[in-house]
Amino acid sequence: MKQKKPLSIKKNEVPWAYFFIAPTALGLFFLNIKPAIDSIYMSFNKSTGFGNMKWTGLANYQRLFNDPEAWQSLINTLKYVVIVVPAVVILSLLVAVLLNQKVKGMSVYRTIYFLPVVAAPAAVAMIWKWLFNSDYGLINFVLSKMGIGGIDWLSNPDYAILTIMVVGVWAGIGTNMIILLAGLQEIPKDYYESAEIDGASAIKQFFSITLPLVTPTLFFVVVTTIIGAFQVFDVIFMMFLPTSSAMYQTQSLAYLFYKHSYLLNDKGYGSTIVVLLLVIILIITAIQLKLQKKWVHY
Repeated sequence: MKQKKPLSIKKNEVPWAYFFIAPTALGLFFLNIKPAIDSIYMSFNKSTGFGNMKWTGLANYQRLFNDPEAWQSLINTLKYVVIVVPAVVILSLLVAVLLNQKVKGMSVYRTIYFLPVVAAPAAVAMIWKWLFNSDYGLINFVLSKMGIGGIDWLSNPDYAILTIMVVGVWAGIGTNMIILLAGLQEIPKDYYESAEIDGASAIKQFFSITLPLVTPTLFFVVVTTIIGAFQVFDVIFMMFLPTSSAMYQTQSLAYLFYKHSYLLNDKGYGSTIVVLLLVIILIITAIQLKLQKKWVHY
């Protein structure tokens, strides 16, 4: 039997390969890599923008680790991640499993669940801000009919972060649901038919077939959801005023970066905050990549 010759790449094809990957490579460099490098460099400087920078070494990092507001923002961010990520992943998986069934009008249900993804973030935040309004919001109106007094959702520090979590869960299900649905549809139907013949219940099929075989897709969803949760900003920015009494208990690291970089015009310290956020995300992502061998089944 003749051995097949390895595919050879013609020299005149190499320039075309670089030509086609150039737009993506250049976009990745100028929109992601270069700004990250500039932010790291700026974190060692005192900068007010427009090229006015003065080298300060580790002064910004010393200030960061001694800043109570930065630690509180980190705690707020971790609270948000710990609550929102499991809720989004679990609900997305359950919705994806339900929408993977043959039910009449399923395309309509899929569209409804995906609507938060295509809606403008500003519009979504304003709608939820109206729903949580303490004076004329729909949520307090429903609670009043149940005999529960009005709650200051947006001004009470004890409840404000819960509103951010609710919006985060509601907005995060749509994208993950579509991704998990695609993963579920890759599972061969023969496995379920064999399980039914053996008398396995729907719950048994879910934990023995569906869950193990969807873990590669689930791993991707978990990683991207955690990264997105650490970067929560738009909901906080749109729903709370900078002078709100609840801002200290709700602002995330991403919002604190915006506050110092653009409101207080201290871009050097703002870059230090975003570098801290980058390091945290990198560490958590590296841990996830290390642990995937124990629960992801390819």
